[in-house]
Amino acid sequence: MISTLHLSKSYSLGPAAVPVLQDVTLTIHRGEQIALVGPSGVGKSTLLHLLGALDRASSGEITFDGKEYSRLSSDDLATLRSRRIGFVFQSHHLLPEFTALENVMMPAQLSRIADASHVHRAEQLLTQVGLAHRLKHRPGELSGGECQRVAVARALMNEPALVLADEPTGNLDGEAAHAVQELLLALTRDHGTTLLVATHNLELAHSMQRILRVQEGSVTDEPTR
Repeated sequence: MISTLHLSKSYSLGPAAVPVLQDVTLTIHRGEQIALVGPSGVGKSTLLHLLGALDRASSGEITFDGKEYSRLSSDDLATLRSRRIGFVFQSHHLLPEFTALENVMMPAQLSRIADASHVHRAEQLLTQVGLAHRLKHRPGELSGGECQRVAVARALMNEPALVLADEPTGNLDGEAAHAVQELLLALTRDHGTTLLVATHNLELAHSMQRILRVQEGSVTDEPTR
């Protein structure tokens, strides 16, 4: 579904270029659940941002369902992000002035594909993540684990082909982290969604079908057991 070919990314630091990812070639198949592991600062988030069309590669190619990112306009990339990709970050990034239901509906509204059914879908998703009783609550009235469950529901709102999650349980305690982890795996599996998670959580990594290790700018497959 999504692949990279000789993908590299560097950032400028004064007059110098600092390489983060170098010559990364990989293929991710539809429906796979993949953990992205490695120490902090090695480029896991950078890779997610590149795959999610949030950042541009320095060189190389990224192809999503036959569409190569460097050939797409900014508007086309924005449409791809909003309709085909869902994001879950370490911090939930919910809008504090909106209710849980309104936050989950936001991707449909931003994509201009919202209709009378989007309220029902958002309610269904919040029910699936165990928050049917919290639809009208704002983020300040929810626990950290509840906010992250809202973020998972929001990521699935537009029925994306791909969900990218960057340390989705990093800010949660053990019980809440486990609950969010199980929801993310179950919901993406049930929806047939491809899932790529950057994580330090080895329990989460080993519960997935495949592990990719980022180290010294390269990405390699690692056994799950």
